[in-house]
Amino acid sequence: MTALHLTLLRHGRSRADDEGVHEGRHDSPLSPQGEAQAAALARYWQAHPPRFERAYTSTLRRAHTTARVVTAALGVPLTPTDLLREWDNGPLAGMKRDEALQKYPIPAFRHDLDPFTRDGGESRAAVRARALHALELVWNGGGERVLIVTHGGFGNSLLRELLGTPHGWFAFGDTAYATLSLSRASHTAYVTGVNLAPHLPELYPPA
Repeated sequence: MTALHLTLLRHGRSRADDEGVHEGRHDSPLSPQGEAQAAALARYWQAHPPRFERAYTSTLRRAHTTARVVTAALGVPLTPTDLLREWDNGPLAGMKRDEALQKYPIPAFRHDLDPFTRDGGESRAAVRARALHALELVWNGGGERVLIVTHGGFGNSLLRELLGTPHGWFAFGDTAYATLSLSRASHTAYVTGVNLAPHLPELYPPA
């Protein structure tokens, strides 16, 4: 086995998305639309097998449910881990966005060692450390083709660590995924796709 092929999947649309509140550690379930997105992805991968040997998921409901729908359809063993949870946004979790801007205005600068807000939350440094621990878990967990089900923010954190782009941002729509291969003989990370969602046209046909 000379390479580890990773698929980083963001969960489906959540109820919090419809409610207009901050998620982060807010444990919102999937919305009906999110459930349909996960089911559509499961059907797509059944028709186009990605040959996953194992899967890991965040323990937050919106990701865990997405992962269960997909892995049950594919017969892939699933390992939940808190390491793949979304950024800990402290008191912002579950708060309306306009209220959050009033109580916790976005600072002009936040040091990597500062908490997410003045009243708590994960620092960028803590998120980076957790991303590396999560990648170490997957790297040493066995299998050549692995699925990781996580969140938009933390999926970005994983990609930043793998690609050495600390300030980069990568698009992750609902149940969209990124694919890349990690060499086991060098530090090369070869990106083959970002924000892929070939399963969604059946839900949103062209106008």
